[in-house]
Amino acid sequence: MRRALTNLFESVGLKVEAFGSAPQLLQAKPPDVPSCLVLDIRLPGTSGLELQTDLAKANIHTPIIFITGHGDIPMTVRAMKSGAIDFLTKPVRDQDILDAVQAAIERDRKRRDLNRTVSTVRSRFESLSSRERDVLSLVTSGLMNKQVAAQLGLAEITVKIYRGQIMRKMGAKSLADLVRMSEALGIGPNKPDAQT
Repeated sequence: MRRALTNLFESVGLKVEAFGSAPQLLQAKPPDVPSCLVLDIRLPGTSGLELQTDLAKANIHTPIIFITGHGDIPMTVRAMKSGAIDFLTKPVRDQDILDAVQAAIERDRKRRDLNRTVSTVRSRFESLSSRERDVLSLVTSGLMNKQVAAQLGLAEITVKIYRGQIMRKMGAKSLADLVRMSEALGIGPNKPDAQT
């Protein structure tokens, strides 16, 4: 089955790395490109579902497509609740597995893009001073400059200066950009600072 899937994926130009067991996969370095895992539920030793749990614990979020000849509804539900992209039963039609793989790779591409964006925003956020972070939190919660000034005990002109510095450092073109960045970092007036 592994050889057949490898041939199928390579026939459409996908790069494939095949593993004979869960430990082999866990010892390999995850690829640094959008990818997915096609796992059989029944693997030698560790089951596919156990491997899914191990990968999540290791903070590896590669999308997983399960295939099985012995699936049942509880198994399918467990796999999907744990983040599987698809759950296909053998015999699997070539087009079904190819469609699932393409969807999984696209999902991983979007996840990676979002992670890069959040990482960039976090790096910019970390360049802000403590006072700029306070101003950012209040401004993005919807307060006017005058209200921010009153809350922080500053002059309104000082808040305007901080706001300009924040916009520049964060690379925001508008207040809406700044709000989106704050939401991505999980910061706001009643949320903890996004310091890591």
